[in-house]
Amino acid sequence: MRHNDRAASAPWIRTRLRTAPGAATALAVLVLVTAFLAAAFPRAVDAYETKGLRHDILTADAGRSTLEVARPQPGLELPQAQRDDEARSPELARIGAGLLKALPAPLRADTSSVAYGVRTSKPAVANEPWLPRPEAVPPQLSYVAQSGLKEHATLASGAWPTTPQEVTSDSREVQGAVTEETAAELKVKAGATITLLTAAQEPITVTITGIVAPRDPQGSYWSADPLLRTPSLVLDTTSPFPVHYWTGTVLLAEDSGPALLSTAAEPVLFWRIPPDPAGLTGPDDARLTSVIASLESGPGLLKVREIAGDTAVFATGLGHIVEANARMRDAISPVIAVAALGIGSVAAVVLLMTGALIAGRRKAELALMRSRGGSLRGIGSRLLAETAVTVLPASALGLLLATLAVGEGRFWPGALAAAGVGLLVCVALPLRTTLQHIRPTLHGAREDMVSARPSRRRTVAELTLLVLAVGAVTALRRRGTSAEGGTDLLVSAAPVLVALIAALVLVRLYPLPLRLATRPVARLRGAIGFLSLARAGRSSAGGALPLLALLLALATAAFGGSVIAGIGDARDDAALASVGADARISGASERATLPDELVRTVRDLDGVTGAAPVRVEYSVNMPEAVAGDGGADGGGAGTGGGSADDAKAAALVGVDPASYAELARATGLPAFPAARLKATGSSAPLPEGAEAGPDRVLPAIASPAVAARLGKEPRAIETLSGDFKVQIVGTVTRVASVSPTDFLVVNSAALEQKAPTTLLLTGAPDPGKLRAAVEGSGKEYAVQLRSEERARYVNTPMQAGAERIYLAAVAAGAGYALLAVLLSLLQTAPERKTLLARLRTMGLTTGQGRKLLAFEATPQALLAAGGGLFTGWATIVLLSPGIDLVPLALAGVAGSDTSPVLLRTDLWSLALPAAGVVALAAAVAGVQAWWASRRGSITELRAGDSR
Repeated sequence: MRHNDRAASAPWIRTRLRTAPGAATALAVLVLVTAFLAAAFPRAVDAYETKGLRHDILTADAGRSTLEVARPQPGLELPQAQRDDEARSPELARIGAGLLKALPAPLRADTSSVAYGVRTSKPAVANEPWLPRPEAVPPQLSYVAQSGLKEHATLASGAWPTTPQEVTSDSREVQGAVTEETAAELKVKAGATITLLTAAQEPITVTITGIVAPRDPQGSYWSADPLLRTPSLVLDTTSPFPVHYWTGTVLLAEDSGPALLSTAAEPVLFWRIPPDPAGLTGPDDARLTSVIASLESGPGLLKVREIAGDTAVFATGLGHIVEANARMRDAISPVIAVAALGIGSVAAVVLLMTGALIAGRRKAELALMRSRGGSLRGIGSRLLAETAVTVLPASALGLLLATLAVGEGRFWPGALAAAGVGLLVCVALPLRTTLQHIRPTLHGAREDMVSARPSRRRTVAELTLLVLAVGAVTALRRRGTSAEGGTDLLVSAAPVLVALIAALVLVRLYPLPLRLATRPVARLRGAIGFLSLARAGRSSAGGALPLLALLLALATAAFGGSVIAGIGDARDDAALASVGADARISGASERATLPDELVRTVRDLDGVTGAAPVRVEYSVNMPEAVAGDGGADGGGAGTGGGSADDAKAAALVGVDPASYAELARATGLPAFPAARLKATGSSAPLPEGAEAGPDRVLPAIASPAVAARLGKEPRAIETLSGDFKVQIVGTVTRVASVSPTDFLVVNSAALEQKAPTTLLLTGAPDPGKLRAAVEGSGKEYAVQLRSEERARYVNTPMQAGAERIYLAAVAAGAGYALLAVLLSLLQTAPERKTLLARLRTMGLTTGQGRKLLAFEATPQALLAAGGGLFTGWATIVLLSPGIDLVPLALAGVAGSDTSPVLLRTDLWSLALPAAGVVALAAAVAGVQAWWASRRGSITELRAGDSR
């Protein structure tokens, strides 16, 4: 008997796949896409974390990322020959090879740039008269005998430094070289000699035999110690007066290290090992941090000392680089988890909807098998085998495509995600189908929303979900997405829980408006309106599962779109705050003024739509704060509170009110009350060359803090533009010309010194022509473009990867929303076809049939679209206080504003998917009506059909 069952299982599967190839193919495609997304997500996260870690290490300053092992010179108690041998290349190379082998995983070295040698840790004064002395202070030079000079430099002039004879501690002549930059600044030529004194004050003559040019100036060989490449003018901290002197490095021949042992410049032996990040991955950061800590002060340091000597020390800034990368990753991960949970929930619900659709289509078939003695185990086994034959290869293919599409990333997380998709479908479909046939049933009463009554268990479950949603939203608003132990999944699931609660509420409230609308429609002529509303209220397409899928998808798409829009807006706003307009021209110093001819020339350039000359004076001392909080009324731009005690100094901004107000409107800044700065009466413009008395009162627009400090009465201030009194007539929270939050804006025409220091431009001038016009003025002026400043906020690999994930979340959310609509309509398609066939026998025309289906689908589509709009908006409003987009938008850019960047509602992300839901529902209803009209009524109305 068992042999017969096994023999029959194969024909059953083959027969089912041949009978319904379309359904099997559609299920396989859906599983393929879902498995691909599920497997690609962890791989994409690993990929951008890996690229981010490598990027941070590669772009960091070599002085921070390089691993350096150093130890003092050999002890004076040792024989001189032994001390000299320890400072020569063979011994240093042997120790360096040992250190490379001892590096613990995952730390690996870039062997092409490893350097070792002997260097002086204390600069020595060079008293040669031909060396430059900018302030009568002689330069101080360091000396290094470093390996690999010929491999990392080219000879520009002269000859390579060599050691014609073996160099020892007693040697008094050595050869050296300097880089081109050092030679240019210190006036060094090939053949020059520099004297280096020993500890016994005996001279060592260093002959400069050549000038070299670094092959890779930014590489670790030259940048680990920048003085190797470029000299520096530094402040003499030992002098009571602010004087400067030159400091640089002389590159000795590789085997000249023993000569430095006799000096008093504190020579040290060193090994510089640049890290190779090519083999690092994102998950390695924790191990890397632990390894570096061990090398700095742990078991790793003991091993280093076994190789390099008991006095060796290990130093690097790589640990700080890795920790900064981990902080950014920890800040981004919770935000990514929100998108991942949202899309994952939508995909799971859509897969369950697919299982429900298949189970509904095969309900009669399986009921017949059950009535003829089929066991639940046998039916479930056949369904499991039938499903697995289609689903498992699709899941494997999705994993393969994800592996090929996202090359970097761990395999097992993606494999588990793809396997989870396949397991969900393989288990859910047979389980859902067999549970409907625990007891054999005949055709019973209609199961629709009108007759359904929620059970107590369902009510308890819904209340539990409501409590979880409220707790998650509250936690996210209070402490944000960060958690001490990592990502808090409950907090990250807040959008999913909000959408779930909204779906359950809408399912409960859905019949009520339809019942109210049915009554007046029933009194109208014609049956189309009444039938459509009656069927819309009874259709299973409006159940909880389809509505949940739609709301989840729309909320996820809206949330992802808001994240992307918030990132872009934050970068645009930061660029505007930095530049002040579309373009900015200012002097090389704060007091440099712009000539009128330059202003006229730039104003007439093509692409310039507006120009606002501004005079800016920073750090103007403010009078003592008045008693109380006597700020002036707001000036149309909104007012705000401010701390008067903090506004001890402010920026004075002199503007032309008309042009500046136009600039504010063009750049989207708060409206500027130009009329309040009108220069009349005592603030009228002064005649050319006239001096104003200190009692002149100028109207001023101030920041809230400055307004609170100065009060409503006139207050005297002293500036480089003149001494006068100001009276606050309004406040604005932000101005275009200055970045400080404390400022005072007056009419520049009323100042004694009116010449502008800054010119703000709107429009899109050609950068080349603008810079050419500025350079043609004959003086040096700084030109800043808003577009170039915006380009500074380029994405790091981690930020770019996170943005791509959110873009994919928006696209996947919209796609799953449309698929949920399609599945919900396909679930009731047979009923619609049968209904049209029956009504056509009663005289229903083709046009009326199309209207009926369209009107029937409209309430459900509008419910889903409206609910999605409301859920997406509510999700953003509720979660916005707890989500800061700074790590995604501005992290890693020096000088950028780090104030919180909150979510904002993005209209397109809300409206487009919702409109797509309505349009797809109408299109599917129209196609169904057209297709049903092409088929005869006899095909649909078969004898014994229960539909």
